[in-house]
Amino acid sequence: MTETFGADFLVRWLAAVAEAVDREADRLTELDSAIGDADHGANLTRGFAAVTETLAKEPPATPGAVLTSAGRQLISTVGGASGPLYGTLLRRTGKTLGDGDRVTREQLAEALGSGVAAVSQLGGAQVGDKTMLDALVPAVQGLRKSFAAARAAAEEGALATVPLRARKGRASYLGERSVGHQDPGATSSALLFAALDETALAEAGRTEGAS
Repeated sequence: MTETFGADFLVRWLAAVAEAVDREADRLTELDSAIGDADHGANLTRGFAAVTETLAKEPPATPGAVLTSAGRQLISTVGGASGPLYGTLLRRTGKTLGDGDRVTREQLAEALGSGVAAVSQLGGAQVGDKTMLDALVPAVQGLRKSFAAARAAAEEGALATVPLRARKGRASYLGERSVGHQDPGATSSALLFAALDETALAEAGRTEGAS
């Protein structure tokens, strides 16, 4: 039987993202201080904390509504580039999921693919430009196989940004000096998929415990 996931699973995922971002905020800011504005950790921590608070107050009824609400919250809360980019990712993913009560992993992967395409269109970036897309694109491909594959692909994608020269975003102004630094956006994107994998593992444990 194909496993499906409800709105509560998506809420737990985003809460796990908030915890991960808060835990790794200093590292994200350190990476961003080398090639950006040194605010990536603080901005994402504030944004995902607001997402968690909003979802706790008014839990949406469907997976799509959870992600659409989270995306709107990030766009309205987070300054810099990361708010619009992550907000667009989640909002487009939510809209693509529609109003079904439950989703499969494959449906989530497909919807995230549309969200990643929207991010690419918004920022004008492609894989290889040393941006969050270097983690997001392989992660979505991995998610078609498994949650663990998505996590591994995102983490590998983030590491692969180190030798790249930035061609988009603030880091692109540094030219060759951007080489040798891991992209903070790709790093935070990898946290998203690590949290998704951990949430799926916890869900599997809950299901086994209930059976």
